[in-house]
Amino acid sequence: MAFEAVEAALSHQFVDPSLLRRALTHASYGGGQTDVSVTYQRLEFLGDRVLALVIATALTARFPDADEGELARRLNHLVRAETCALVARRLAFEKHIRTDDLDVTKPTRAARAVLADVCESLIAALYLDAGLEKARTFILANWQDLMEEEGAARRDPKTALQEWAHARNKATPLYREIGREGPDHAPVFDIRVEVDGVEPVTARGKSKRDAQQSAAQQMLEREGVWSASR
Repeated sequence: MAFEAVEAALSHQFVDPSLLRRALTHASYGGGQTDVSVTYQRLEFLGDRVLALVIATALTARFPDADEGELARRLNHLVRAETCALVARRLAFEKHIRTDDLDVTKPTRAARAVLADVCESLIAALYLDAGLEKARTFILANWQDLMEEEGAARRDPKTALQEWAHARNKATPLYREIGREGPDHAPVFDIRVEVDGVEPVTARGKSKRDAQQSAAQQMLEREGVWSASR
C-alpha cells in the first residue's frame, strides 16, 4: 500500500517508511498481529505524550491570563480521543489504516477510537523520524482552530455531571470499573457511572479517566444538559 497521501498530509517524506507503516497498522491486520513492534500500539503511547507537550506549551503562551484549571480543561479538550479522531478524519487518514475487522470509515465509537490512536501514532512517527519541531509544526497547524473553540475551556464532563447531580440534591456520581481488556501496555476499560434515580451509562476508554469522562458525557447528553456539538 502506498502512503504518499499520508506523507502529503503530514508534509513530510519519511526517511524510515517502516514508522509510517507501523503507525497505520491496527492489531487485527493480517489476521491478528501479536508482535507490537509491527502495529501502532507503542507509537500511540508516545504520540499521546508528544501531543500533550506541544499543546500544553502552546496553551500557556496563547492564554497568559488563564489559571491552571482553565489550561487543564483546554488541554483535556484538545488531546481527547474525539478531537484526535476529528483531525484524523479531516486529513482522510481513515482511507489508509490497515485493519481486517473494522470499518473505520463509519462513524462508530470503535472507529473513532482507532482514528484517535492512529492520529497519535502518526505524531510519534513524525517525532521519531524528524524530531520534535516537525511534530510541533504538524500539531499546531491542525489544532490551531480547535484551540479557539468556545467549548474548549468549559468544565470537563465529570465535573459537569457532579454539579448537575448536586444541583438536584443527588449524591456524587459513582464510577465502577466493570471490565478490562487488552494487554497491560494498552488496556481498554469499561466504566459504568451511576447517579441516584438515573439509568446508569457504560462507556469504554483507553484509560479509566477517559472511560469515566465518556460515560459522564453520555449521561449528560442523554439527560439533555450537554450538547455533543458544543
